[in-house]
Amino acid sequence: MKSIKTYLVCLGLLLSIPSSQAQQITGKWKTVDDETGKTKSIVELYSANGKIYGKVSKLLLPEDQGKPCIKCEGKDYNQPIEGLVIVKGLTKNGDNEYEGGTIFDPQKGKEYKCKMWIDKDSPNTLNVRGYVAFFYRTQKWYRVTD
Repeated sequence: MKSIKTYLVCLGLLLSIPSSQAQQITGKWKTVDDETGKTKSIVELYSANGKIYGKVSKLLLPEDQGKPCIKCEGKDYNQPIEGLVIVKGLTKNGDNEYEGGTIFDPQKGKEYKCKMWIDKDSPNTLNVRGYVAFFYRTQKWYRVTD
């Protein structure tokens, strides 16, 4: 009887591993513009000092490749958009949400408060919300699996 319980506990732990790995927010994500529906870039989310950051690792539209950030300010002004850190300082809040940081839109030159969470029904979909007060936009980003 004791060995059956042990077996079931081990089986449960093994079955939960793929699910918890799929819930990781870090990695590469394909961004989709919520206004145009176009796939625009690959953003790599990574952890540093206990917080989540994200940089544009690749621009996908031919007309965007090689573009500098002319709407950026400070040291980022006129620097290539590829390599630009656009997500800054998110922290985990609960099981599946990250918030408390910012996201920058290089096309508009605007920074927004940010919240991200893995879609409950689709673990390879990340909901990315930028907001100011009660106004917000939410995009769906898709995990790059290759």
